Amino acid sequence: MVDVASPGKVQMRDLNAARTAYAEGDIEASKAAHGVKTHSEGHSKVGGHIKCIVFGGMDGIITTFAVVAGANGGGLSTAAILIMGFSNVFADALSMGVGEALSTKSENEYILLEKKREEWELENNPEGEIEEMVDLYVEKGMARDDAQLCIEKMAKYPKFFVNVMMVEELELQVPDEDENPWIEGAYMFGSFVFFGTIPLLAYIIFASMGMTQEFLFAIACCITGVALFGLGVGKSRVTKQIWWQCGLEVLCLGGGCAVAAYLIGALVHSALGVPA
Repeated sequence: MVDVASPGKVQMRDLNAARTAYAEGDIEASKAAHGVKTHSEGHSKVGGHIKCIVFGGMDGIITTFAVVAGANGGGLSTAAILIMGFSNVFADALSMGVGEALSTKSENEYILLEKKREEWELENNPEGEIEEMVDLYVEKGMARDDAQLCIEKMAKYPKFFVNVMMVEELELQVPDEDENPWIEGAYMFGSFVFFGTIPLLAYIIFASMGMTQEFLFAIACCITGVALFGLGVGKSRVTKQIWWQCGLEVLCLGGGCAVAAYLIGALVHSALGVPA
């Protein structure tokens, strides 16, 4: 049977121009973008990396700031705050990085196993697989004659047809052949460590200047607030939300976690009767 071209050889539209045209509501620019063919080198993983960077960074900065706030509310020393902060950063970053890699690896293995089953079924019972897909398209609103014609045309290209079945029938996206889940884990780890150290900067930079614990915590709050808002703005580039709304959303989320941690630390400190 005829095989379809690999993703890296497909001539695609100018995707960046198409996205710009959509954002501006420019129909003519959208048509022009679709008229320009560019050479594709396969599926871009930038979106996946951005997701790991943004959400790894959010977890890093929020959890570390919660540790700092709780320790400050509990009346702990600067040394204790730094020890707890850095221990939390690297332990959680390693846990999240490895967890991201292993979960993605397990998911990909499951998807590829299902793909092998679909390939085997298509090879040994093509009529049954075609009928399943026809029924599925009819359920989605297609006329049976149109669905039959469409599915029989697609079934001439087994690799393409199997990928379509994976998405339409099982709601599973087949991973790229060169996808490495450990790269995603590394992005998650690096982002968590980088952003997770931000709430500790005030204690690292200003602690030797003899400032009070309250003043150091105030500086940490300001630095972390700016970083949280900036991270929310970065998140808006992925989610396509309004930038300032997304920034405020992340800032409020992180601030709420910090307030809760501070109050719990102060409550425990008071309950234990530890002198200030």
